[in-house]
Amino acid sequence: MGVDEKSRTSGESPRATSPVLPTVNPAAEKPQPPKDSLHPAFYVATWIGLSSSVILFNKWILDTLNFRYPVLLTTWHLAFATLMTQLLARYSTLLDGRKTVKMSGRVYLRAIVPIGVFFSLSLICGNLTYLYLSVAFIQMLKATTPVAVLISSWCLGLSQPSLKVFLNVSAIVVGVILASIGEIKFVMIGFLFQMAGIVFEALRLTMVQRLLSSAEYKMDPLVSLYYFAPVCAAMNFVVALFWEVPKIQMVEVYNVGLFTFFLNGLCAFLLNVSVVFLIGKGSALVMTLCGVLKDVMLVVASMIIWGTPVSGLQFFGYSIALCGMVYYKLGFDAIKGYAGEGQRQWAEFGARRPVMRKVIVIAGAVVFIFVLLGGLAPTYAPEYDPTKYISDASSKLGITGGA
Repeated sequence: MGVDEKSRTSGESPRATSPVLPTVNPAAEKPQPPKDSLHPAFYVATWIGLSSSVILFNKWILDTLNFRYPVLLTTWHLAFATLMTQLLARYSTLLDGRKTVKMSGRVYLRAIVPIGVFFSLSLICGNLTYLYLSVAFIQMLKATTPVAVLISSWCLGLSQPSLKVFLNVSAIVVGVILASIGEIKFVMIGFLFQMAGIVFEALRLTMVQRLLSSAEYKMDPLVSLYYFAPVCAAMNFVVALFWEVPKIQMVEVYNVGLFTFFLNGLCAFLLNVSVVFLIGKGSALVMTLCGVLKDVMLVVASMIIWGTPVSGLQFFGYSIALCGMVYYKLGFDAIKGYAGEGQRQWAEFGARRPVMRKVIVIAGAVVFIFVLLGGLAPTYAPEYDPTKYISDASSKLGITGGA
């Protein structure tokens, strides 16, 4: 072999060992997860619709249809949920999360059963409230739930008391107090039932938080319902057996209708299923804002369906409570960031459609003034009967009515 061939061979050898750029991107060859065909707004709308439907449905059965047995209705919901979760556990994958939960008989008795008891008490008190208060006022009182959860977490030692945090949630308390003072149809027993339900719900949520603080007990809402529903159904049935079963008559059941009861139980169960999907597709911000929107919609629905009167003071107090709840759950920095983004979007919209922006501002101002003054008028304006003044003036002038 000549010198030239050797040099050519030695010159070509580095080409064979040098790295060669791939012609195909390996990352592009990896199978991509299938995109969700449904927009997240679908899950938001579904959750809001089902949550509102359950509340209005229960109010309609207990109040409008005069089925005055809230414990039995709650027992039916939990029995239906027990049956459906058992079926889903055997014939679907929605409850596969329970396989990662290290559940034993001791844990069930010491953790699940007490949580189930408080869950049951909160449901019983919540449904009893529908017999005395309007849906609008009930939703206003429920705004105090974050305050009750905070205080219960302090009492159970899950967090340290903080004056700053307490002052942050004080706006919620002030707003609900104003809403209660402005409530036109205030019933003390209903108010006490709702407050008790909020306390029981706060204790339940705090105990669930303590249980789930360990990684081995992570559960989504549907899995937790799988464990809690049987306990709650059994407890509610025992209470109803002594409290409501001796008084109920079959004609009252038939007046509601068996198919109506089935739809009511199905609606309550689908609400728990929708929560699972919403948590998977959304975020804490989405849940917070959806909850606020749902509460406002329920207040409006109560005013439309049952003609619930809402005073101006009540409207003002509830607005304060809602703002305080959003501030407590999101924090100042997050609200400031979202507010800045909202102002930027509003400015861009004004630049694109200045006339439409002015129309929206004027319409919003008119609606606000109408709602505020319209709510104040029935409560604070004196009764005015013009015929009384006319008859008084006629008698003073000596004019008598007649043919």
